[in-house]
Amino acid sequence: MLRPLTLLLIKFKWLKPNLNTINRWKYNHDVEKLRFVLQNGSYKTRPLAANALAEINDRSSIPFLLVAIHDNIHHVSIAALNALELLDDENETTRIVTRKRFHWAKLLNEKMNKPSKEKTKTNIYRWERTSKKNFEMVKERLKRPIR
Repeated sequence: MLRPLTLLLIKFKWLKPNLNTINRWKYNHDVEKLRFVLQNGSYKTRPLAANALAEINDRSSIPFLLVAIHDNIHHVSIAALNALELLDDENETTRIVTRKRFHWAKLLNEKMNKPSKEKTKTNIYRWERTSKKNFEMVKERLKRPIR
């Protein structure tokens, strides 16, 4: 009774699927629901959906996983790559997976070898401040003898 209502609430983003919900969908082979979570879920639920699709062994979800490997969240991308490795044995997909992994390794090496910027003391005010100029004029006048 409440399960169709739960899916509706998840689609409206009023409710987030938890591990038990995703495991139930995996057990019942609800591929469409898992694909929806993979595309529109939060960063915590997308890796769970990718792993569930791999465990179901649903080869029709490979295009969705190929889109998910370019996700901004690194854990989601890794889960999608692992799912692709489990699902597909073709050479092209294996090449895509290895290319993506080498790209990540290259980015991490560049990040580690990037020289750090030394903290230099910079002047907050780049323009000439009138208050400082007026203060200097007052100091000069005070140095002169009074007549």
